[in-house]
Amino acid sequence: MNWRLLSTHAILLIGMVFMTLPVWVAFCTSTHAPETILRDGLQFWPGSNFAETYRQVLFVDGGVMKSVLGFDMLKNSLILGVGFAIGKVVISMLAAYAIVYFRFKLAVPLFWIIFMTLLLPLEVRIIPSYEVVSSLGLLDTHTGLIVPLIASATGTFFFRQFFRSVPDELLEAARLDGATPWRFFKDILVPLSKTMIAAILIIMFVVGWNQYLWPLIMTTKEENYTLVIGIKQIYQVLAEGGELPQYQKAFALTILATLPPVLVVLIFQSWFVKGLVESEK
Repeated sequence: MNWRLLSTHAILLIGMVFMTLPVWVAFCTSTHAPETILRDGLQFWPGSNFAETYRQVLFVDGGVMKSVLGFDMLKNSLILGVGFAIGKVVISMLAAYAIVYFRFKLAVPLFWIIFMTLLLPLEVRIIPSYEVVSSLGLLDTHTGLIVPLIASATGTFFFRQFFRSVPDELLEAARLDGATPWRFFKDILVPLSKTMIAAILIIMFVVGWNQYLWPLIMTTKEENYTLVIGIKQIYQVLAEGGELPQYQKAFALTILATLPPVLVVLIFQSWFVKGLVESEK
């Protein structure tokens, strides 16, 4: 028996259980009646209220909060996550393309200025960002949620490194063929970058989906809430009207907020790995 292999798999299994157990407990608890949760606490086995709980959370008025459905919050989160990811990929690719291929004098200093913005997280610049968005009248809009966040030093760095590894012969061949800079970018670089694009899209989607502070400041109406905000806000209305606290709805909302990022990573994991460790040129 290979004890080294056995111990390695045992460590991996323990880590998997450690990571997934809280999610399993949240899911099981969401399928029980509020009386059961109040009496017995967290549950480790599924109950019989799965369909009813998730139907109320997603589609019933007042199932989560007064004027917003769980489905609406799910839609807002998807719009934020997808817009966040696509915007960052587009801006990062264009910035990296200009820095690598146009080769102007300030290309390197500008790249390092962009890279240094990693030292300025959203929390540092949130007041001026909010002031700009407010002055443009973009509060409580999807545009206001997405546009201020789409510049990405991380994405620019990855695409810059990838473009620098593309053979110069491709550029020379494109020039001989009479290709314009836009055609070279669209017809050659973008197809070559598909796995890198997929990897960055996955990373940025998860980051955008999990945004809390910026949507919390940018949204004042319940119909614009994302799921991450909804999880926090639901605890403020759990015990209204003297009823039993609806903890199963809070756990159901937590599961709904966890599911899309997990599915995205599982479905596109092969592209994700290729984009980070391989280069198709």
